[in-house]
Amino acid sequence: MPVCRLLAGMAVFASLVLALGLACTGAAETMPVDTPAATTDQRSEVDPAQGRRTDPGITDDEVLFGQSAAFSGPAAELGHDMRLGIQAAFSEINAQGGVHGRKLELESLNDSYESDFALSNTHTLIEKQEVFALIGAVGTPTSHAAAPVAQAAGVPFIAPFTGAEFLRDPQLSTVVNVRASYHQETEAMVARLTEDLGVTGVAVFYQDDSYGRNGLEGAQAALKRRGLEPLVSWSYPRNTIAVKAATLRIAEADPEAVIMIGAYAPVSRAIELLRRDIDPIFMTVSFVGSHALAEELGDDTKGVYVTQVVPLPDDGDIPLVARYHAALSEFDPGAGPGFVSLEGYLAGRLAIAGLEACGPNLSRDCFLRSLKDAGTIDIDGIPLEYGPDDNQGSDAVFLTSIGADGKYDQVDSLHGAN
Repeated sequence: MPVCRLLAGMAVFASLVLALGLACTGAAETMPVDTPAATTDQRSEVDPAQGRRTDPGITDDEVLFGQSAAFSGPAAELGHDMRLGIQAAFSEINAQGGVHGRKLELESLNDSYESDFALSNTHTLIEKQEVFALIGAVGTPTSHAAAPVAQAAGVPFIAPFTGAEFLRDPQLSTVVNVRASYHQETEAMVARLTEDLGVTGVAVFYQDDSYGRNGLEGAQAALKRRGLEPLVSWSYPRNTIAVKAATLRIAEADPEAVIMIGAYAPVSRAIELLRRDIDPIFMTVSFVGSHALAEELGDDTKGVYVTQVVPLPDDGDIPLVARYHAALSEFDPGAGPGFVSLEGYLAGRLAIAGLEACGPNLSRDCFLRSLKDAGTIDIDGIPLEYGPDDNQGSDAVFLTSIGADGKYDQVDSLHGAN
């Protein structure tokens, strides 16, 4: 388009070019929502009680949340499932009349797990769509681009699907995390490998970006605490399955275990290639996408373990999981339970808890204070604990293995593994 070419040459309109570029190339798309988007004037109204304009994204009958996540590419299932869980939580409360009479809506944009698109989407959601808060971002590099924009605008950045350390910085006053960090996940891996099996030879396979490097740093730190270091660490490019060079290097080192920091498609491919030459234990962090990984591996799941940051999604004895099942079934009867959508549901429930605590006079400041100053927020038996210097609700990490039926089982010990 001539407009795109013209704007591309004007540095002063760089951010607008990026947003238009997404539309011109088709790289990003707006995911459909259940109801039409409200106009800017509708979403930012004068509060008669206080004689001032309310924060964006709030009307008498709606609160609008925004999400930038991957809905295409190798991490697409993560975005779809995270969105599904949030929508199930929002639909559940909306069926009860909403929160203080306001229905919750979600506007989702596709960033294809690319930082530039996430940056553009975040500007669009804040400045054009005028959302109240951002929720359920997917990935470390994308959150690395989006979180500073939200921070500068004073927009809540809730429950990103990443365990990145930088998001645990208490100076990021608008960020509220739910899940444990990647450093906690890799610590749990190394603890089980060394304490249960006496493993000393560990390799690390990681994605060459901020996500992979953060996981690598966690694995290195956990090993160092035990007087060890990786036999070898090797990376692959993000959003590809170009893993052959990395697997050749790792196979040469012949490790007893491989810690893997990646997405489901490249991790599955790496396991397939490595098993042609060696037979180690494989461990990967929760971001891999557990359901998608099990499908990718098929019958080749023996010796593959995944750390999780939410309970088993099939365990209906847990009150949160039972309610998640009911909400998911009501919202999308054809959808099966999974770790990622359960985390999305928990994210949605956390947002609802913050809205409920504020009462009818909702604001972004009240919403953030209601979460961060609450101490412990109990969501159907799952405690999320926050404090002045702690913006992460849960420290829980569960080690799981993939059964022959493709379902996950919790593992308390690796004794007898492999």
